[in-house]
Amino acid sequence: MPHITANRSDLLHYLPVTICLCLFFALTSCEKPQEKIQLEELTIAEIHRAFQAGNYTSEDLVNAYLEQIEMLEPRLNAITVLNPAAVEEARNLDKEFRQTGKLRPLHGIPVIVKDNINTAGILTTGGSRALENFAPSEDAPIIQKLKDAGAIVLAKSNMAEWAFSPRHSESTTFGTTHNPYDTAHVPAGSSGGTAAAIAANMGTVGLGTDTGNSIRGPSSHCSLVGFRTTLGLTSRSGIIPLYLRNDVVGPMCRTVEDATRVMQVMTGYDPADPITKYSEGRTQTDYLRYLDKDGLKNKRIGVLRILSDNDPDPEISALFNQAVSDLAGQGATIIDPLNIPDFNALRQNQWCSVFQQDVEEFLATYVKSDSVQTIEDIIRIGTNSEFALQRLQNSLDFVGRYSDAIDAPCGDAYSDSLRIAFRNAIEGVMDSLQLDVIVYPSWNNPAALINDFQEGYRGDNSQIISPHTGQPAFTVPMGFTSAGLPAGIQFLGRMYSEPVLIQMTYAYEQATLHRKPPKL
Repeated sequence: MPHITANRSDLLHYLPVTICLCLFFALTSCEKPQEKIQLEELTIAEIHRAFQAGNYTSEDLVNAYLEQIEMLEPRLNAITVLNPAAVEEARNLDKEFRQTGKLRPLHGIPVIVKDNINTAGILTTGGSRALENFAPSEDAPIIQKLKDAGAIVLAKSNMAEWAFSPRHSESTTFGTTHNPYDTAHVPAGSSGGTAAAIAANMGTVGLGTDTGNSIRGPSSHCSLVGFRTTLGLTSRSGIIPLYLRNDVVGPMCRTVEDATRVMQVMTGYDPADPITKYSEGRTQTDYLRYLDKDGLKNKRIGVLRILSDNDPDPEISALFNQAVSDLAGQGATIIDPLNIPDFNALRQNQWCSVFQQDVEEFLATYVKSDSVQTIEDIIRIGTNSEFALQRLQNSLDFVGRYSDAIDAPCGDAYSDSLRIAFRNAIEGVMDSLQLDVIVYPSWNNPAALINDFQEGYRGDNSQIISPHTGQPAFTVPMGFTSAGLPAGIQFLGRMYSEPVLIQMTYAYEQATLHRKPPKL
């Protein structure tokens, strides 16, 4: 399959040609659009109703999103490369629907995919110069699952180089992504390109990866729903790793319902990712049945003030306190504050890196290039980012836990004694108080200014618990600051408690309806 070059000027050069070709095929097909597609806040269910009513086709929808991308890029710098086969794939799905009268779960739905997830025939660079020409021959298993459900990979999204930075999304190849709510600010990292694109309605739904923050942080900063699911619920094979023992891939969407639809087709065992073995017997076939507007009634929620009260921005603090009141107003019992014994001690020494081993295994398995086999090769090829260069060099000198005082080996949430102890402490308190979830702000501060890379990065709560314990954590919009910057509230559950999290986040979302699109 051919692919568009990753060079930014070339990408913009090809966009108008792509649009013209798409419009030509749309006008000459037997399925002509009956109305102009209003992309703003369009959901999967609305799209499928439109398909069934004959209002427009998937091909029309893909063309409309391509026009939206052309209009907004490179202002946001969210998209790295288009799928040159997207229109053809949409046309084939339209033909299938005409012949069968049936829609697959994600039939004809355009997806924005983070640039560290393998997509067959489409560049997968990890934001790096070393992989700027790498187009995988096969899809990552989760991408194949999305395609089997009828989804279309519309484009790849910009990201922090090698997913190193939770602060912003800046790659050597494509530069810095801007927050669509205020382009002087970051969308956070490392999945900031997906967040900016979905917030700005460049695609229906998106995918990010989360090692510590990178689904939930950008989702919070861009008024999106972000699902970091239980470690082991979805496969990570075919994805460029950061810290594989933490890495999770998940949906970044404008609604809880859409995120649930995407998550539902991604779950399950993958023999290429042994950690998914733990999910066997713990997944469900129908997560949509938990979309309950009354899902907060009789639920018990603990408020983790040790996080929410850690030097918060006053406006974020006010939004969070209002969110807690709203949860109570929807029938939940609030335990405030929630105290977890030895929390600060347990959270220490959790980070554990074997980046060199994981990345070099990815290079050997998927890239298979004589010139890019090691971290030394990546450093030799070069980067524009001093931050990324420092992290690459550090990975050569450092392997293991971020503390010389701890001799415990690196492991995942099912085998690492420190991670298990941290999770047991949290879930033990949840059990003793019969809590369904714990809540705290996803960030205690609004999105930083792009030019304030160091000092502006404050208040990231996503890194502290779930990446280490393996627990699922979902972020949902909780409003905006007076400057119009989004904020999110995070719901932390027990292992494999996605049904409860869907119930509660959906009920909160529907009761408050905080999400609104940026004024671009």
